[in-house]
Amino acid sequence: MPGPDLSGLIGRKVGSDPAFDYSPTLRKARDEGLIWDAGRLDAFLADPAKMFPGLWMSMRGIEDAAERQSSYAF
Repeated sequence: MPGPDLSGLIGRKVGSDPAFDYSPTLRKARDEGLIWDAGRLDAFLADPAKMFPGLWMSMRGIEDAAERQSSYAF
């Protein structure tokens, strides 16, 4: 699986899907109590490594704002 499902993500803690093995940087964000909101998720999808250096994922980001929003606006 390339990553956890983004549906229902807004309002949940970062790195909180129990079925997914997160990188240490996302587990740290979870332990710090960071919550996904639309702004944080949009910034993450634009440049994941900038927001959370040390990610295990290879995604470079989604440049187009409409495309980013369509990936989580269900």
